[in-house]
Amino acid sequence: MTTRVLIVDDHPAVREGLAIRIASQPDLEVCGEAADVAEAMKRFDASRPDVVVVDIQLKASSGLDLVKRITSRDESARILVWSMYPDKVYARRALKAGALGYINKEHTTDRLIEAIRCVADGKVYLCEEMAETLLSQAVGRKQTLPCSPLESLSDRELQVFRLIGDGLTTSQVARRLHLSPHTIDTHRQRIKEKLNLASAAELTQAAIRWVVEGE
Repeated sequence: MTTRVLIVDDHPAVREGLAIRIASQPDLEVCGEAADVAEAMKRFDASRPDVVVVDIQLKASSGLDLVKRITSRDESARILVWSMYPDKVYARRALKAGALGYINKEHTTDRLIEAIRCVADGKVYLCEEMAETLLSQAVGRKQTLPCSPLESLSDRELQVFRLIGDGLTTSQVARRLHLSPHTIDTHRQRIKEKLNLASAAELTQAAIRWVVEGE
């Protein structure tokens, strides 16, 4: 049987490249593409894919929000989060949101195809280090990867932190997320408190450093 895949990514060239790679596989086919949450939900309802490949960063929203919406609609949905952001920050969040797997965009497309097949079979897919860390935590042993301080941030706070790191101002972040500037200021204050940052300048520097260095 052919596994039908829905691709959700806000970059057309990325979607096109992945669609071509999937189409070259005899057991896989693309049943739809989307750039944002609203379009993705329409495509999901219309095509009922076997696997949804979701990027973390989408237009005006987060891929994690989409994962939550899809799984609330269909708890049996099989979702693979595909992102340029670090496993140690996002993999746990992806699984908690309802995804079955997480793979970094630094991996080859061969690994991505492997991950799609794994998730299609109903299995969890993670990189070896992350899988070992989560397994160690599950059995009560010391984790093998250091816990990032960003773990204390909520999904929305992490999204705001990332956009600050991308160079967006408070008003720009508010427009991007369709929230009020006051709400963004509240998120900024909470981020500073959780990360022990004394000023707006320190917050901006920390966010930029994280985005640039991928920490």
